[in-house]
Amino acid sequence: MHAAESSEFKTPTASEPTVAIVGGGLAGVSAACALAESGFRVTLFERRPYLGGRASSYEHPGTGEVVDNCQHVLFRLCTNLVAFYEKLGITGKIRWFDRMTFIEPGGRQSLLDSSFLPAPLHATPSFAKFKFLNLRDKLALSTGLLALITNKQQDDGSSFQEWLERHHQTPNAIERFWKPILISALSEDLDRIAVPYAAQVVRESMKSQGGRSMGVPTVPLTELYNAGRDYITARGGIVRYRNTIQSFQPVGNRVSLRLTDSEEQFDHAVLALPFDSLAKLLPNVPESRELRDKLTHFTTAPITGVHLWFDRQITELPHAVLLDRTIQWMFHKSLLLGKSFATSGNAKSGPGIPSYVELVISSSKSLIEKSRQEIIDLAQSELGEFFPEAGEAKLVKATVIKELNATFSPAPGIDKYRPSQRTAWPRVFLAGDWTATGWPATMEGAVRSGYLAAEAIVASTGNGKHFIVPDLPATGLMRFLG
Repeated sequence: MHAAESSEFKTPTASEPTVAIVGGGLAGVSAACALAESGFRVTLFERRPYLGGRASSYEHPGTGEVVDNCQHVLFRLCTNLVAFYEKLGITGKIRWFDRMTFIEPGGRQSLLDSSFLPAPLHATPSFAKFKFLNLRDKLALSTGLLALITNKQQDDGSSFQEWLERHHQTPNAIERFWKPILISALSEDLDRIAVPYAAQVVRESMKSQGGRSMGVPTVPLTELYNAGRDYITARGGIVRYRNTIQSFQPVGNRVSLRLTDSEEQFDHAVLALPFDSLAKLLPNVPESRELRDKLTHFTTAPITGVHLWFDRQITELPHAVLLDRTIQWMFHKSLLLGKSFATSGNAKSGPGIPSYVELVISSSKSLIEKSRQEIIDLAQSELGEFFPEAGEAKLVKATVIKELNATFSPAPGIDKYRPSQRTAWPRVFLAGDWTATGWPATMEGAVRSGYLAAEAIVASTGNGKHFIVPDLPATGLMRFLG
C-alpha cells in the first residue's frame, strides 16, 4: 500500500497545530512529509525555486543541460532513505546495482560482487580476485576489516589514518581500498575522519548480503523531490519557494518567523538548515549561547563534479571506481538517465551514441583554487587513461560544479558537538545531517534528522508516534560478531 492510500492519511484543518519548516533539503522535506501525514498544517520555506538542497538539480545556463549539483547515490543499508522514497512513490526512479567495477589506469578492471557465502564473507571470492591488490595487501585488509566489525570503535581523538597505521595497513591497501571507499562515503580525507564513522561504513556495508547494493537515480534529483512537494500539498501543506527566513523569535507559545517583508507565526518550527546558515539565524539572546558555541566546531569538506559531454559512447559501464588518480568515480549519466543530451544534434559527426558522464571528486581540496578549464583538462586527461575511447572522442561541452561546503567534516571529536533535535526553545527544533543522528553526512543522515525532529514535535503534543525505520538486521555470521 502506498503512503497516499494509508489509513493514517489525514487532511489537516484550521484548528490543528501549525509548523514551519525552514529549508527544503532532504532533512526539511522528510520532516515536512512526516508531520503533514500526522495532521499538522505544514508550511515549508525554501529560498531557492526548487527542493533538494545539496541533492538538487537545475538547468545549467552554460550548457543548456539539466545537471545535478553532485552525483548522489544510496545503498540498501540506508533504511530510512529507502523508506522515504517508498513513501513518496519514487522507488521506480532508482536503478539498483549489485556489482561495482574498480579500474586502474590502463583499463584493467576488477569486480566486487556478492556470492552465496554468508555475511560478512559474501564478497570474499571477488575480493580475493582483486587485481589491484597483492597478497600482502589482502592479508592486511582482512585483519583490518575484522578488527572494525568485531570491536566497537571509540572516538579517542585519533584519525582513521592513524588507526590504519596502528593496524599495519600497507600503503597500497590504503591508497587503493581504504581511500576510494571511505573518502567517497564520508567526503573527507582519512586524516580528518573519526574512527567510529569509518567503522560504521564498513560494518553497515558488510552485515548483510544486500546492504551494499547501490541505487542511482534515473532522473534529475529535483524531479525526485518534487514528489515530496506533492506529498505535502496533498495533505493540506504549503511549499513556498524563493522565501528566505531572516530570523526567528519565540513569542509565548508561538514561533515568529521574519521574512524579507513580512512576519508570520506558527505553533512549531523546524530549522532544517546547514550549520553555517543556522548560525546566522540564531537570535542574540543567552539561550543561543550553547548552540552557537557548538556550531563553531564544525567545518566543511568540498566535493567537485565534472560534467563532460562527448560525441560518442566512451564506455558501456554505467559507473566505475577509478583508482590512483584525482577523479574517483565515473557515472555514465546518458546510460543511467536513458536519454541523450540536449545538443546531441551537434554531435552526429562522431560514430556511435553520444555520452554524458559525471566525474566525482570527494574532499576535492586540491581543486578549489584551480580554474574551470584546468579541472576540465585534468579530468579529460585522466579519463582517457581509464577509457581509451574518451581520448578519441570529441568533447562537445563541459562544466564544473564545485560544492565548497558539501558536507560537514566527520573529524575526530565532532560527535560531542552535534546537537539533538530539541533546542533551548521548546517549540523550535533542528534538522540536518550534521545534527545528532548517529550517521555521518549522508542522505540517510538527513532523512533521519527530519524524522527525529518530527518525532520530537509529535511527542511534544502528547503523541508517541515514531518515524525512524530500524537499521538492516545483521545476517549470516554477522549476527554473532561484534
